[in-house]
This record gives sequence, C-alpha cells and structure tokens, in this order.
Amino acid sequence: MDTYNVHTSFDTDKDVTETILEACDINTRSGIKNLIDRCLLDIRRNNELKMHQLVQEMGRFEVHQESPEKPWKRSLLWFHEESLIVLKRKMVKGNVKGLAFGMCIHEKEKSGASIELKTDALSNMDSLNLLQLNYVCVNGSYENFPKELKSLCMHGFCLKSIPSNLPMEHLVALDMSYSNIESFIRCYSDPQQLEKRQNLDLDMDKACSKGKRFLPSLKILNLSNCEQLSSLGDFDQLPALERLIVRNCVSLVEVCESVEQCVELVFIDLSYCNKLQKLPRNIGMLKKVKRMVLDGCNLGGSQIKKNKYMDSLELCKANNTRTSSSAFIGDIPRDVKLFAISLPSSLVILSLANNSLSTGSFPMDFSYLSMLKKLNLDGNPIEAMPSCVRTLPRLEKLTMENCKKLKSVEHPPCTLRDLSLYLGGPPKGSVEKLLFAQDMSPLNLSYGTILAAPRVYEIEGMFKIQPMVDVDGKVLGSLGWTKLDSLNERRMGTNSSESEIQMFYEFGIFSTVYERDEMPSWFRQRSEGPSISFTIPSSPNKLRGLNFCSVHTFKSFKESVLYQDGRRYGTPMTPMITVSNVTKNQMWIYERHHDRHDRKRWVLLSHWMFGMNEMEVGDHVTITVTDRSLSSPKECGVSIVYDDGEEEEDALGYYKSWNHIIGGDLSPFQITTGEYILNKRPTRLFGIELERFDLFPFHHKFIAADARYRVYLDDIAMIG
Repeated sequence: MDTYNVHTSFDTDKDVTETILEACDINTRSGIKNLIDRCLLDIRRNNELKMHQLVQEMGRFEVHQESPEKPWKRSLLWFHEESLIVLKRKMVKGNVKGLAFGMCIHEKEKSGASIELKTDALSNMDSLNLLQLNYVCVNGSYENFPKELKSLCMHGFCLKSIPSNLPMEHLVALDMSYSNIESFIRCYSDPQQLEKRQNLDLDMDKACSKGKRFLPSLKILNLSNCEQLSSLGDFDQLPALERLIVRNCVSLVEVCESVEQCVELVFIDLSYCNKLQKLPRNIGMLKKVKRMVLDGCNLGGSQIKKNKYMDSLELCKANNTRTSSSAFIGDIPRDVKLFAISLPSSLVILSLANNSLSTGSFPMDFSYLSMLKKLNLDGNPIEAMPSCVRTLPRLEKLTMENCKKLKSVEHPPCTLRDLSLYLGGPPKGSVEKLLFAQDMSPLNLSYGTILAAPRVYEIEGMFKIQPMVDVDGKVLGSLGWTKLDSLNERRMGTNSSESEIQMFYEFGIFSTVYERDEMPSWFRQRSEGPSISFTIPSSPNKLRGLNFCSVHTFKSFKESVLYQDGRRYGTPMTPMITVSNVTKNQMWIYERHHDRHDRKRWVLLSHWMFGMNEMEVGDHVTITVTDRSLSSPKECGVSIVYDDGEEEEDALGYYKSWNHIIGGDLSPFQITTGEYILNKRPTRLFGIELERFDLFPFHHKFIAADARYRVYLDDIAMIG
C-alpha cells in the first residue's frame, strides 16, 4: 500500500499504475485486488484508482516512521519541502526508491515561474525507480540522472528536445506533458527513407554505438498538451510500447509510419490534435490495439471507408478518390482537411466525438470491426444513426450525446445494452424517432427528461408521440374521434400554441390533452367527480374499444398535498387512470405522461383498445382518474366504440401489432393476477423489484398487500 500511495502522485490510471509497479517488482495483481477487497482502494469511472484520504495518510505515516527525523533514509519522498532539503544537500545515497518534487500546473500558472534544480543533486540516487519533477528547470548534464529509473514524469519540461544523454534504457513510463519539446526523436514520412532506416538498424549493437535512442522497456509514452510538438517518429526504437497518449497537441501534424513496429500497442489517444495532416496508413496493421480515441481531430468533410487490401478504415475525400494501399498519404492542404486514418480490427473501444462528421461521412459497413463494443459519436452533426453502426456484431454501448442535428435512431444492433442520446433538452435539439427491433435485448436509454421530448417521438413497439395535425384521419375515425369540432380546429394548426397538441400512444392506449372546460357533446354517459361506473350494453356489433374523457381544473398547491400513515405525499406528477372490470376481476392502472403544465382548465381524452377478452356484454366497469398535484378532475365520461364493419382495412393495424399492449403481452407490468401498472417511466429497471413503499399512496389502495411491482421490460425502458 505504501508504494501505491506515493505512486498516486504520478498517475491514477489502474493500467498505468500496474505497469509501473510491476516494473518495480511489485505484485500488483494480488496487491491491488487485496486493497479493493478490503475497501482500501476503489476503481472509479475511466479506470481511475481512488484511495480514501485517511487510508492514504495512514500509508504515508508508515513511510514517515521509517526515519522520522531523517527523510533521506526513507524509501519514498513526496512532500515538496522534504524533497527539496534532500536534493539540495545531496544527502541521498541508495535508500530512496520514489521521489516527487515540483509544482502542479495550477501553482505554475499562479507563480509564473519554475523551480530550478541541478542534475548532480540526483547523482547518488542509485535505487531511485520513480521520479517526478514537475515544472522544474533542470540544469547540468543529464548523465547524472539515476540509471535505474522505471517511471519519469517531467511536466513542463523546458527543453525543446529530449537530451541525448538522459538515461532511458530501463524506463517503462515517460510522461512529459505540458512540455516545450518540438519532436520526439525523428519522423520518417517517406516509405523509402523509412526502409533504409530499418535496414541500418538491423544490427542493434551498431545502432547503440551510433548514439541512437533504443528504448526496449518503454511501455507508456505521454506527451499530452505539448503545444510545440509537431511530429512523432522513430517508433521502431520503442518495441515494447503499449500506450501512446498525445492529447491536445495542437501543433502535431504527422505521425511516422514506423508506428507499425509497435506491435504491443493497446491504446492510442490522439484526441484534439486538430492540425493532424497525416496519419500512417499502416496503423491498421496493429493487431493488439483495443482502444483508440480520435476526439476533436477535425475529421469532418471526409468519408470513412474500408480498404479491401487491409483490415482498417480510411478517411477519403467525399468524391471517393482512392489511393493505392502501398502509398503513404502525403501533405494535404489544411483547408481540404483530408488525411487517411486506419483503424485496427482489434478495436474494442472507438471514440470519434466532436469531429464535425456528418451522416454521409460514414461507410455502409463496419462489420470488420468485429470486436468493437463501445462507440462514441458525441458532438457530431449527424442527422441519423449511421447505417454502419447496424453492422457492428458486438456493439454494447453507443453514445450520440449533444448531436444537435440528430433526428432518428433506427434499428441499432440487437446486442446494444446502453444508448445515450442526451441533448440537454430544447433548444439544443431533439430526436424525433427511435425504432428498435422486436427482438431487441434489454437496453438502458439515457435521453433526458421526457418533459423535454420532441414533438415527434417514437420507440417502435413501446411508445409514440406525434402532433395531432399529423395523425391520419382514418386513425381518428377508428377511435371514434371524428366529432371533435374544437379539436379538429386545433388540428388545422391555425394557432401556434394550439397546434402543439399531441397524440400519445402506448400499451394500446391513445390519449391527448387540450385546453377546454367541457368534454365533447357525444359523451352521453357522464359523472361528476373523478370516477364513473357503467355496464357494457349489448350490441349487434363487435366492441372495438372504449373512450374515456375527463375535465380538469387548476387547484392550489395546499389542496394537492395528501397524508397517509403520518407521511406527506403529493399526487403523481402524471394523470393516473384506473380501469377496473369488476366482473372479470381485472384492472389496468395507466400513468400518462403530462406534456403541458400551464393550462388552467383542460380535457384528457383517451381511447383504450379493449377487445372481447377484456370487456364483454354485462361486465361491470369502474374508471377512476387521479390527477397531478395542481389540478382536480371535475367531470368524467365514457363512450363505447363498436366495429361498424364498413372498413376494408384496419387503420389501427400497425398499433395492434405492438407487443406490450392491452390484449397482448402485459406480463412485464403485471403486479398480481389480472392487475397491471402501465408505466414505462422508471429508467434502467431491468429485472429490478420495486417494493410497495416505493409506489405512490394512490397505488396502495389498488394493489394487494403482498404484491410486488416487477418491471421486466423485454425491449427498452425510457426516461419519464
């Protein structure tokens, strides 16, 4: 724990930490696992290791006890003052294994100056493995640096290149973020020149004798935020490299073809290197790369394609211009924004966020990326989910957050488990249509509040919202809504606010809300207050459904608060309609989303597609509506709809084909035999049980004391 404790001053990424500590002959697999099992260490988002501050202080106390009065005799030094004393007095001989000295970037920005240090202050540290010198101006010969360093972190390194005499043969991790370096070794963009270089380096002894920097142990290279860095090269001298991190290098224009020599690479991050003019075509030849981050690289205006000659992707001109597979992509005018990139088929995670990529920038087929599980397309101006996404056979997580032009997501892969479309609500954008296959696996959908839902919104087989002006007249006729004069006027859209009236459909229930203080005249059977009871009359025609209407008025907040068992409750935030067939001992509790909150009086009109299995002649039925907090049901009415036998084609056929509707499969919403709560507002509730006390008190009087509200959505759950 002590060694990990000081390493947190260097890096907190779990994989990086393990790599460095293993180089120091520390068994991290069992060590980190034991710390996690004892709740002393935690792995957080983005693979970040986090140790509680008190536990960290305990570890540091143990190191301090190695020599309370003589810090140079301790194994680890991390306090700036103690490290400064030891370095100035050159008192260290061989005890210290890890040392941190310098400032953080915030301190550097505040002071505007760097700390100065002579290299001979490190000359006696023969056992030093971990060294951090952030924003320290080092003077003198770098030959005095410790020879056995495994990890070197020098943020804000002031020189323009890495000194040739800096001992790096045993380095496993090199972090020179925020530095002034302009190039990392040499870069060969000409394939012939590169081939000559490789032939010269066949004899490693000769290469070393010529002073070339062969770094056989280096696994982690971090050059992020080096604003002067323009090129990366000599990757053939880094045979063990596993992680290449070059974030926010705003002057970087090329990466050398020799990167294909880094056969151990598993992670590449070139995010926000927005001046990149070329990338090596052969990067796609790497077989171990699992994660690639290309966020903010300005790939827009190009088209991603698969080259039939190699297992990779290429960005080509929109006019489909091709180049041979052996040719290197040369210098391209910056305003054209053309360069080729290759993506290894071994990728598991790919991030292309904030690249100005349109829907047309993508190919039709991504199937060769057979291992890809996570794809990030955040912040791109795509209007629809790219077709190639459907061809990813193992995709589990797709994010398209803040894609402000995104209007539809249709039939993503059935393997998908997480879909994030969060837009922050209007006016930032809105998705109008979501379509999922019927055999879609359970999915976590993050969209934002349903109150910010768009005017058109559909999750095929689950939920649909559309403006009343767009609803087919034949559908309205089948619902028995043809005599709605006031609503028909609004359907014409003569008033901008009135044209916002929407039709909701879910569970086999159509519903709409519009401003009015009385229900339609054709509702003959009415009752004052929130409930109505009736008996299904006999008819020569087949029962098609049931229309229910309720009139609501605004009430004060004080009136809306209810108490039960000494606890204070508000009413549900959405109207709740309970239809109970007393004769058949069946009950459906439906909580409808409330799309508007500013009406003083309004009408809720709904159509329930009941059939003969749910409602028969002579059945006694009771319907009760419980409204949201600030309004009260004044009157309700019911009207039964029968099939007149005149229609050759069923206008409601599409809606009847959905699975989870009345008359279909409502088992995921069943609470007890014959009783259902029709509510999809809970999010990410796949196989999760909600106990009775999690429900509103209004549910309690309808649900048996031993009932559990189980939500097993076969398709998806949506935010309500």
